[in-house]
Amino acid sequence: MTGMVIPTRPQGSSARRIWGLMFRHLALYRRSWPRLLELMYWPVLQMVVWGFITAYLAGVQGNTASVAAGVLLGGVLLWEVTLRSQMGFAISFLEEVWSRNLGHLFVSPLRPWELVAGLAAMSVLRTVAAVLPAMVLAFFLYGFGVWTLGPVLVAYVFALMAMGWAVALAVTALILRHGAGAEALAWGVMFGIAPFAAVFYPVAILPTWLQPVALAIPAAHVFEGMRAALMGGTIAWGHLGWALLLDVVWMAVAAWIFLAQFYAARVRGALLNIGE
Repeated sequence: MTGMVIPTRPQGSSARRIWGLMFRHLALYRRSWPRLLELMYWPVLQMVVWGFITAYLAGVQGNTASVAAGVLLGGVLLWEVTLRSQMGFAISFLEEVWSRNLGHLFVSPLRPWELVAGLAAMSVLRTVAAVLPAMVLAFFLYGFGVWTLGPVLVAYVFALMAMGWAVALAVTALILRHGAGAEALAWGVMFGIAPFAAVFYPVAILPTWLQPVALAIPAAHVFEGMRAALMGGTIAWGHLGWALLLDVVWMAVAAWIFLAQFYAARVRGALLNIGE
């Protein structure tokens, strides 16, 4: 029996390891006000610009434009949820790459799914810190409260965050595969999806051949449901159901891609020199 290696279970609970990963990122914000400011800067700036545009439209065209203005502001706020959840996840991963810490993490008993859970939890915190000030600003400056959507807002936010995590997992997999050459996708990929996600206009506005593409994106169903709630006062349960179902599909595909690239990177030894 000599030479036989007996596998052992990782010591400590998963929750402890996930919290340890989160604490390492939270510690970066304790004494760094520029980092905190950066979280809020773009969502607040977007809200100010779009808020002035919608206020102008409402003043020029009357009541109908006032409803449309609310739809535009709601689109801005909810799209920021998707964008910030994706960027919060991907940038937290990149910070591990930039600090040459990825190899150290996986010398520890940290499992891949615990890394994903920790990054997703950081994404939630970063999204709240980024979007909440913009929501408050929209209410005080323009009188628009996205919470007027009612309890279904929670489901919409969850569906959008899940889509953001799925996209971030795919981006992370590309970084594991291609290294620094894929880092720019962490900032740009969601802007490429936005035109097809029906954020500011109905899916019906798109060319007929593009509509199936839009309807395969979870966010498109969320924004269709948001418009139905704000303009007609009805909850589009069908769109909500499709959004959540598509999130499951997107997450499953992204998780498969991520795990495949993670294990390939570990075999190549890329986890130790991915940022070099």
